[in-house]
Amino acid sequence: MQARSERTRRRLIRAGAEMFERNGYANATLEQIAGAAGMTKGALYFHFASKDGLADAVQEQGRAMLRAFVDEQRRAGLAPVQALIDLTHWLARTLYEDPVVRAGFRIAGECTWREPPATAFHQAWIGEVLRLIGQAREAGDLREHTAEEGPETLLSAVVCGVEVLSGTGMPYPELRRRMGALWEVLLPALVPPGDTGRYRTHGRYVTATNAEAA
Repeated sequence: MQARSERTRRRLIRAGAEMFERNGYANATLEQIAGAAGMTKGALYFHFASKDGLADAVQEQGRAMLRAFVDEQRRAGLAPVQALIDLTHWLARTLYEDPVVRAGFRIAGECTWREPPATAFHQAWIGEVLRLIGQAREAGDLREHTAEEGPETLLSAVVCGVEVLSGTGMPYPELRRRMGALWEVLLPALVPPGDTGRYRTHGRYVTATNAEAA
């Protein structure tokens, strides 16, 4: 019974993500979401007391996906700079493939008034970028910069830019190519001269259960 209840909850979260992404938070209705999940509105209310609660669950699943990816990177023992590269590539592909992450970003952008702040979804991604940059700096993998927070600002902007590019409807192969080209430009600005050859700019697509070339 518990397993079936969890499957139902996951279906509702995915249906909610699809409706939030397609129609926006304000215009997505619980009737639409229940219908997309093939359930009644009563069944939806059994799992979520409100649209806010469902939106929170969508964003939490997106954060859980990020945590799973980060854990896989940590187990693989990747250098922080390489982990940053792979994180941006993974985000690009996940935005292309998964409505949960796309909806999470849209909710964050549209619902800045909510408590707890929906913008915490953005902060989860930016926080991971800052953590990796801090590790790279401690390891001596970053070049000297006049502006101490330059790398943090640059890479935070890159994460936001991946979301924007994905939202243009750009085909994934083109987005993937552009991400690699972007890192060809970024690496010399981030790492010491002569170190760029240590890193893959094309990234890898890694999940908590498998690893394959992107």
